[in-house]
Amino acid sequence: MNHSRSRRNPTREPDFPTAKPPSPGGSSGGGAGAAMRLIVPLQGVVQGRGGLILGSVIPAALYYFFQLYLKRCRSAKPNSNPPSPSSSSAQLAELSRSSSRSNLSSRGSVGPVRVSARANSIAKPNASPYYIGLERASEDPYDRFDNPDGIMQLGLSENRLSLDLIETWILENLERSMIGGADGNLNISGIATYQPLDGMMEMKIAVAGFMSQVMGTTVSFDPSRLVLTSGATPAIETLCFCLADQGNAFLVPTPYYPGFDRDMKWRTGVELIPVHCRSSDNFALSVTALDQAFNQARKRGQRVRGILISNPSNPIGNMLNKETLYSLLDFAREKNIHIISDEIFAGSTYGSEEFVSMAEILESEDFDKDRVHIIYGLSKDLSLPGFRVGVIYSFNTSVLAAAKS
Repeated sequence: MNHSRSRRNPTREPDFPTAKPPSPGGSSGGGAGAAMRLIVPLQGVVQGRGGLILGSVIPAALYYFFQLYLKRCRSAKPNSNPPSPSSSSAQLAELSRSSSRSNLSSRGSVGPVRVSARANSIAKPNASPYYIGLERASEDPYDRFDNPDGIMQLGLSENRLSLDLIETWILENLERSMIGGADGNLNISGIATYQPLDGMMEMKIAVAGFMSQVMGTTVSFDPSRLVLTSGATPAIETLCFCLADQGNAFLVPTPYYPGFDRDMKWRTGVELIPVHCRSSDNFALSVTALDQAFNQARKRGQRVRGILISNPSNPIGNMLNKETLYSLLDFAREKNIHIISDEIFAGSTYGSEEFVSMAEILESEDFDKDRVHIIYGLSKDLSLPGFRVGVIYSFNTSVLAAAKS
């Protein structure tokens, strides 16, 4: 085979390597004197960077492999007596299947199928005493008559004393609550069909009105700023995705709800930095403690993106007064971070102390509302944890848009 490597005349007609044409007396069966014509356009390859290898070796190899392929095709003559389909098709199918199975089994197992690193980190047994206690209580629950030596569940905020009241209300209002009334504002087509991911507007209006009733008549909640979730846990996790990147951190006053370690960290990859509050001060939150935790995190190279507060506090029940809330807003503005205010226990208070919502502070003063986000739900105040109704209330349009997506 001859290849042209000339670059002197780029406008010339391309040269193609060719084999000698077959002689007139040659046989087409592929004897010793047989030959075939093979044209391989190599002008661009030969004149490129490939040099000798691309220009000579590869075309020659392609030529000989093609000759070998033609010889094999000629040598494979059709069988003059093919098996009848009626007698052998079942045997051939069975042979194909059994052969396939034997090939698979002979390869051996490479080990158990794997899941993602994220799933592995979550699937590991939880060593938290809180979750260990919940598991033991579910395995050996206390019963006055059947299991008096069982474990009493005191670590789960679940009001079972009001279930009879809820059952009575549902039975009396079942038809209207499920298929609507005479006004036609709510019917089965509005429940059983697809609805907005952030919740039905009718539900948002009802929840916003209830939140205003629970958190004080001076507070007005805008339904358009609500995002409904399947419980407060997804609400907090969604906010973590919206406000922080993996490796960022939130300041959390201690003691705090143990479930935050699961709700906020497992999937989002954010970290929680405890802000230590002293029992001698009745676990009161101070700006000094917040500032110390913030500065220590910055020295470690951690980026703090916000503060998470529970008001009323879970588990100790403390409520933050107006002065503390004002200080928190000033601190967040100074550090340019967010505030997540978990107010799911807002309607479950007792005593003479008055609950103050973060929303009330925002309405009374000209604060930067974009950095404040409120969590609420119906699990505590209405004793409906199984109904899975959570709320994100935010003034930040970017957070609302991301949470709705």
